[in-house]
Amino acid sequence: MSTRDFDEQQLPLQQLSELLWAAAGVNRSYCGGRTVPSPHGEAVIDVYAALPAGLYRYDPIHHCLALKRAADVRSMTGFQDFVGMAPLDLVYVANHGRMQDVPPKLRETFAAAAAGAMVQNVYLYGASAGLGAVVRGWLNRRQLAEHMSLSEDEEPILSQTIGRPAPHHRAPV
Repeated sequence: MSTRDFDEQQLPLQQLSELLWAAAGVNRSYCGGRTVPSPHGEAVIDVYAALPAGLYRYDPIHHCLALKRAADVRSMTGFQDFVGMAPLDLVYVANHGRMQDVPPKLRETFAAAAAGAMVQNVYLYGASAGLGAVVRGWLNRRQLAEHMSLSEDEEPILSQTIGRPAPHHRAPV
C-alpha cells in the first residue's frame, strides 16, 4: 500500500541501514551478489538517500553512506508536498555508463526493471517494519540531476518516499 502522509520523525540508523540493504545490498559476499537482479550482473542503479542533513550515495560494497551534498534536497525529489517533509526520500539513479554491454534500445527497460526490483524490496521491508512508502516517477529529472551534481551518464528515474505513516493513517494493531 502506498502512503502519502508521513510522520516527520527520523528513522533510526539501524532501520535506515536495513532499508538500504534491502534496496541494493550485497547478500552474497563471495561474488558481490546483490539483493536485486541486474542486467548482465552489472549494478546499473545507484541509490541515493535524501535526508534532512544532506544527500548521500549508498555504497553497497561497504554498506555505508557517502555524503554527496550537505544540503536538504528532499523537496527536489518530486512535485508532491509530502516529499520535503518525510524523513527519507530514496532516489534511484540509472548509470548509463555501466550499460555498455546492453543494447541501447534496451537500456531504459533494463534500468527500469532493476529500479523496480529495488523499489519492491523497500516496500516489502517497509511493510514488515511498520513503515509507509510511495514510489514516484513524476519528478523533474534535469533539475534533480543538477541538485544532485550527477554526471551526464547518470539519470534519476524514480524516487521513493519512506517513513512512519502519520498517526491517523496507521493500521490498527
